[in-house]
Amino acid sequence: MSDRQRGVLPGFGLSMGFTLSYLGLLVLIPLGTLFLKMAAMSWSHFVEVVLSPRALAAYRLSFGAALSAATINAVCGLLLAWVLERYYFPGKRLIDGLIDLPFALPTAVAGIALTTMYAGNGWVGQHLASLGIKVSYTPLGVVVALTFVGLPFVVRTVQPVLRDLPVAVEEAAASMGAGRLQIFFRLILPELLPAAVTGFTLAFARGLGEYGSVIFIAGNMPMRSEITPLLIMIKLEEYDYAGATAIALVFLVASFATLLFINALSLRVGARARTG
Repeated sequence: MSDRQRGVLPGFGLSMGFTLSYLGLLVLIPLGTLFLKMAAMSWSHFVEVVLSPRALAAYRLSFGAALSAATINAVCGLLLAWVLERYYFPGKRLIDGLIDLPFALPTAVAGIALTTMYAGNGWVGQHLASLGIKVSYTPLGVVVALTFVGLPFVVRTVQPVLRDLPVAVEEAAASMGAGRLQIFFRLILPELLPAAVTGFTLAFARGLGEYGSVIFIAGNMPMRSEITPLLIMIKLEEYDYAGATAIALVFLVASFATLLFINALSLRVGARARTG
């Protein structure tokens, strides 16, 4: 018997090899081709493409809209999960089932439905238009679409934590004289915060890569409502493969760095919640 400590479950080497091979074939090799493709571009051409005014406007809209939508979902998703787990009312099962609709609904169908609803003559859009608010074919429409597709990530992440949080703890705190705000901020929120941050991260990541539901409601106007994935597709349709690769590479690196920062922040929040 070797001195090396063996794991309780067998097959670690085989499972690890399969995992690395799987990730390599589906993730690392395709992403590596982006860097290989970039080798054919000169540095001046690369900088010219990725820092063009049109590309910078697309970056700002993609990251800004994804961040705004994820923030809205973090707040509204937390509230919605609270209502679904803490209260009983007619139609609760129906509403709970509708939460998963963006998962099952094709993104193109979602985009058409949102555009029809928020257009100037739509059910909701006509009332907003009377207030001077235009949603369709504006950056606001992008935020609406990303909020729609990202909501389930927050709700489904927070719900299990709320379900496992005993109501008796809240009742005990109330019996000892704690107010509602004290119970929420000192007892409930620290337990929900790590899950809410995780849901926020998932919604943000989905928003960065969303395409189908956005192109219908955004209007796709360069420098105004054109997202980065659409700009990449336009470059491909123009047979500008080098330009599409350059923009995709910058967007990939920026997205990965942003998600890495959010995940690190999530770990710190979770550690503080456990020790605090």
